[in-house]
Amino acid sequence: MRADDNEHWRTRFEEAQAALNETILGQGDAVRLILLTVLCRGHVLLAGDVGTGKTTLLRAVARIIGGPFARIEGTVDLLPSDLLYEAHIDEAGRPRIEPGPVLATGDDLAVFFFNEINRARPQVHALLLRLMAERSLQAFRQTRFFPHLQVFADRNQIERDETFELPAAARDRFMMEIAVSAPEDETLGRALAFQTRFHDTDALIATLPEALLPYSELNGLARRIQEEVYASEALERYAFRLCRALRDPAGAGISLDDMDTARLVRGGASPRGMQSLVRAARAAAWVAGRDAVLPQDLRQVFQPVMAHRTFLSPAHEPRRETILPALIQAIFDATPVPAQ
Repeated sequence: MRADDNEHWRTRFEEAQAALNETILGQGDAVRLILLTVLCRGHVLLAGDVGTGKTTLLRAVARIIGGPFARIEGTVDLLPSDLLYEAHIDEAGRPRIEPGPVLATGDDLAVFFFNEINRARPQVHALLLRLMAERSLQAFRQTRFFPHLQVFADRNQIERDETFELPAAARDRFMMEIAVSAPEDETLGRALAFQTRFHDTDALIATLPEALLPYSELNGLARRIQEEVYASEALERYAFRLCRALRDPAGAGISLDDMDTARLVRGGASPRGMQSLVRAARAAAWVAGRDAVLPQDLRQVFQPVMAHRTFLSPAHEPRRETILPALIQAIFDATPVPAQ
C-alpha cells in the first residue's frame, strides 16, 4: 500500500470515528474498538444494560460501512430456518417460501445484525456459527457465500428468563466483546435526555455519511494492514506471555486478593483468540500511523479481545465483570514489557 493510500484510509477512519462520536455520545472507546474490528473484518458483540444505545451504535456503524444490511430479533421461539426462509400465503392463497433475512439481500450482504442474540436457542447459534466462521451456508440446495459479511450482535445482560448463554464456540467467533454503558458525564447525560435529535433514532442515524468506509473495499484494506504492519520477535513473546498468564494465572505467578488463582480460570483463549489479538493490535498500530506493533497496541485491545474467551470457575463466574479486569491488570503489571 502506498503512503498516500494509507493516509487516505486513515483520514476516512478518523472521519468515521468523529461522525460516530457526534452521533453516539459518551461511547468513544466502544466506537474506536468497533472500527478497529471493522478494519480486521471481525465480528462484534456488544454487552451492556438495556437502553444504553447498543442497537443504535451498531446500526450507526452499519451505515458508515454501507452495503446491504439485514437484521433479526432474538426470541425464544426463533428457529434456525427463520434466518434462511420466510413462509407465507400469497394473494392466491398458495403457500410460498421466500428468502429470509440472511439471503434476501444477496451475496453482497455487508452487515447481519442479531439483536439480543442470547434470547435465541442454541440451535440458532449453531447455524450462525458456520456463517460467522466460513461466511457461507447451505440454502435452497446451494452453498451461498458472503465475502463481505460482518456479524454485529448485542446481548441482554439483565434478564435471565428466556435467555441462553452463548456457547464457547460462538463466543470465540466474535473478535471482540465490547462493553457499552451509560455515560457518567452529566453534560452528556443531559444532552441525551433533553436534546430532541437523540430521541428519533432513525433520523439520527440518517445524518451519518453513508459508506464512509466502503464495505466492498475493506477486505483488501484489512489484508494489506496485516501484511504491512510488523511485529518484532520480542513483541511476539510478550503477546504469548500475556495470553499464557490469562489462561494459567497461578503458573505465571499472578495473585489476586482473597482468590486462589490456581482455581480461578477453567478455560482460556484459543489460538484463534491469540490470532484475533494480534490482528487487532496491528490495526491499532496502523491507525496510529505506525508500521510496527508496540506493547500499548496489545494492551489497548487485550480485554475486549480476550475477556469473553476466558471462562472462570463456577464460583467466580457470577463476578466476572469485576474479576476479569482486575486479573488482566495484574497480568499487565506482572509481565515485563519489552524494550521498544
